[in-house]
Amino acid sequence: MRHGVRLGVDPGDARIGIARSDPTGFLATPVETVRRGKGDLRRIARLAAEHEAVEVVVGLPRSLSGGEGPAAVKTRAWAATLAAVLAPLQVRLVDERLTTFSAEAMLRDRGVKGRERRAVVDQAAAVVILQQALDTERATGTPPGEVIAGTSPGGET
Repeated sequence: MRHGVRLGVDPGDARIGIARSDPTGFLATPVETVRRGKGDLRRIARLAAEHEAVEVVVGLPRSLSGGEGPAAVKTRAWAATLAAVLAPLQVRLVDERLTTFSAEAMLRDRGVKGRERRAVVDQAAAVVILQQALDTERATGTPPGEVIAGTSPGGET
């Protein structure tokens, strides 16, 4: 298992959930929810710097069959822009099927209700995404997902 803090990111249309791991890569915990839009990439870059992250793991929304639809295409483009902002920090895309569903269920089981649950579900989904990535790396010895090449906002790589 590689050493160092990783950030987990669950990008949604309105909000972006952020989680982080401990330096040993054992446990993911929630950090914050970032509002999607102007300044979101800068905020994520600040969080990566504050937590001294060695890598950022972004959830890629695939269909249950494993295919990639419009949401995955949009996430890939957003992750490429994030990778350009964070360079030379590595950004990885990992499968996030059912993570929001799992996060919702976990929060419901803990008694978190309605509006309060909506406020933290993105962070909880980021925790699930990151924890799955950490567990996969620990089990296989190989970093999960795929490294994304950065693209500047103007489209150049």
